[in-house]
Amino acid sequence: MKKTSVPALLAAFALALAGCARVPAPLTSPRLAAPDTGWVARTLRKMTIEEKIGQMVAVRFTGEFRNVDSPSRRELQSLVADSKIGGLVLFAPARVYATAELANGFQKLAKVPLLMAADFEAGAANRVTGATLFPPLMSLGAAGSEDLAYAMGRITALEGRAMGIHMTYAPVVDVNINPDNPIINTRSVGADPALVSRIADAFIRGVQENGMIATAKHFPGHGDTSLDSHTLMPTIEADLDRLRKVELFPFQAAIDAGVKAVMSAHLAVPALDPTPGVPATLSAPIMTGLLREKMGFRGLIVTDALEMAGVTNTYSTEEASLRAVLAGVDQLLLPPEPAKVIAYLAAAVRDGRVPVSRIDASVRRILETKASLGLNRSRFVRIDALSRLVAPRAFLDQAAKTFESAATLVRNDGGVLPLATAPKKLVLLSLSSDLGDYFAGQAFVNAMRKRFPDAPAFFADGDTGSETLEEAYAKAASAQTVVLALFSRLSDRKGSVDLEPRHIDLIRRLATIENGPAVAAVSFGSPYFLRHIPEVDAYLCLYKNTPETQAIAARALAGEMTIGGHLPVGIPGLYPVGHGLTLERKTP
Repeated sequence: MKKTSVPALLAAFALALAGCARVPAPLTSPRLAAPDTGWVARTLRKMTIEEKIGQMVAVRFTGEFRNVDSPSRRELQSLVADSKIGGLVLFAPARVYATAELANGFQKLAKVPLLMAADFEAGAANRVTGATLFPPLMSLGAAGSEDLAYAMGRITALEGRAMGIHMTYAPVVDVNINPDNPIINTRSVGADPALVSRIADAFIRGVQENGMIATAKHFPGHGDTSLDSHTLMPTIEADLDRLRKVELFPFQAAIDAGVKAVMSAHLAVPALDPTPGVPATLSAPIMTGLLREKMGFRGLIVTDALEMAGVTNTYSTEEASLRAVLAGVDQLLLPPEPAKVIAYLAAAVRDGRVPVSRIDASVRRILETKASLGLNRSRFVRIDALSRLVAPRAFLDQAAKTFESAATLVRNDGGVLPLATAPKKLVLLSLSSDLGDYFAGQAFVNAMRKRFPDAPAFFADGDTGSETLEEAYAKAASAQTVVLALFSRLSDRKGSVDLEPRHIDLIRRLATIENGPAVAAVSFGSPYFLRHIPEVDAYLCLYKNTPETQAIAARALAGEMTIGGHLPVGIPGLYPVGHGLTLERKTP
């Protein structure tokens, strides 16, 4: 394969970036269209085996400034210009202008337009600072509104396309029926397959009717596991009947709704493929037999990241990539050492282990996807339009409405809420179960003190010592009302999204003091926290820790807004799916 010299490569990339702002591109909303089959056929016919396989590989990049001499930029440029990879996947840290400029620069180097993707589960701000941030999908489940879901999808698509991103790895259509799930949790719409389908399908329409590819994930369903596939390969033990009614139900609904892409999961499902130790990503019975043939999916199948331990603990990158291709996957995401993977798969084609027809089928789908996005006609974005297209006031207001609509009052024994205008001895406790997150609730405390200026506040994180916790307990035990702000981040490789055991002990002791204070807890994460602290008098769910949710919580507790969300999951032994109390805004 002809190689481009590094100096020439850097010069080309510098020219690309310099000319980005002058590249003409339409300001109208993008639309998906029928692909130009002539362009697809001509492009496919001209490709070498290596170029075809390159189209099946996507690697990560971050939307941040990098000098042209940086090794990471040089490596990416070589993968685009020399290895001719088909796609790039955006990760944080990323900023609006840097993302768009890099997207244009990489597109300038690409022989075939790149398919640029990102995980925009909570809107474009899920990866790009400065874009519009939405709450997680479980908040949409709590609000129960298809209109809110559609609007979130629409805004995600418009902002993403403005920055040069064509595909979002969303929505999560996993049905979260396991309270101990450490990686899906609030990323899921909820525990009811019908609710998941209704909200996810509205989001998909919002995304795809506004020019972006949506991706239903993680097939065949990652909601019933207590393991994180970033670190281990989970197993779903459900039988076929349960799988059809629960896990597969939202995927079939998404396919019927026209979703253009599906992402595989690195988990074993013996009822679908009894071969020991084979994750769905590498399973032909699941990827082809089930997804393609039985469920009728004709779009793009992409893997979850091939750098995840759910695959790498058992297979080399090359072997995993080969098995995924043979299973029927179209695009390999984030394989370590992608150039080696391309060479390995090309050799597998030449020695007959992989039929050329298998490669051609996937590359044709990839090219059709790119053509449906119009990338064969225009692959660049207008840098000068970003200040108008990303995060306008209307988008931010829509996101704020979505955050507010999700607030769910699960319990309010004794009418603890709304708080009195001047409660005697109100104490605030901010308890984060994460290390190094001591002031997680600072925005909440600030917002509460605007309303209750005399309230003392105590902070703790997962590393706070017993002496400090006892001091907080002593102060709170003598109060009339205690408000708890509860935090535990949902993140890969963490292993749990539960509360710190010492914090659970503190809360339960406070809530069981005879003639003690009224205790109101606010979850800024998993709604399942309540199962560990059932003794609290009031429990409010916001599903996510952001400055927006902390401000909303203060308003809700003070009676300054109506609370009307409903639980999208059941709290085991306490409350069913759909439970929620309505608390009207206090009359001024």
